[in-house]
Amino acid sequence: MMPWILERFPRLPDFIALTRLNKPIGIYLLLWPTLWALWVAAEGLPRLDLLLIFVTGTVLMRSAGCVINDYADRNFDGLVERTRERPLATGRIQPHEALLLFAIMVALAFVLVLFTNRLTILLSVGGLVLAACYPFMKRYTHLPQVVLGAAFAWSIPMASAAQSGEVTPVAGLIYIATLLWIVAYDTQYAMVDRDDDLKAGIKSTAILFGEADNLMILILQGFSLLVLVMVAARLELGAPFYAALGAAAALFAYQYRLTRDRQREACFRAFLNNHWVGLVIFAGLAADYALRSL
Repeated sequence: MMPWILERFPRLPDFIALTRLNKPIGIYLLLWPTLWALWVAAEGLPRLDLLLIFVTGTVLMRSAGCVINDYADRNFDGLVERTRERPLATGRIQPHEALLLFAIMVALAFVLVLFTNRLTILLSVGGLVLAACYPFMKRYTHLPQVVLGAAFAWSIPMASAAQSGEVTPVAGLIYIATLLWIVAYDTQYAMVDRDDDLKAGIKSTAILFGEADNLMILILQGFSLLVLVMVAARLELGAPFYAALGAAAALFAYQYRLTRDRQREACFRAFLNNHWVGLVIFAGLAADYALRSL
């Protein structure tokens, strides 16, 4: 970062760390299913204004989600090796500052939604509720990953509504496939912190699944691919999309190799690898529609 920026805004690195803008993996994981839904709803390249709205909204809402997550976990993050240096845990950012930043980003995202249609605006309220609730779920249930999946995948019905004016049955299938995929990769993420979470009293699917964690991840990934095959059948998608699903299956197999010994660093690498899963599926979908238009 440029020295003159740090001189004028010395706390900027802390706010960047709070919003995870320096770690864009969450943006990618949120963006790819959103693009799947936009391409399917448009049967190819979506409207440019909607593409810009949803890409920008993805960045804003992922960042807002990180802020409210750290606010909720500010008294726990110091107990977990991976999170003990986060700005709220160390006091470099105060709780009221985090809440203000969360409100600003949510407001900006809502302004973007106002440029869509009534159904999308109504759906955005549900997305906000899910995003705000998720960070607190790990205190009450071993299934916070399911709530995260519901929140992260909420852009799918919104994208369908914005592009086509309705939430189609195919959008519903994409939502289910994405939800299953998210629970799988967030379980990998939770495996990184499992020992610390047990000490701190935090719940997760990694703790719930126990020694069956890798098996459950494979089952979730398998059902996710199966639902995407159903999407392909309904849309009469061709070879590029099925090839993409094959590549995704190969990536899932690679992730299993990484997580089977449950080493922290390897589990985290498996989680990060899901960016490529989302990318290859989008590439297959976009290629399929592009070939149709020739």
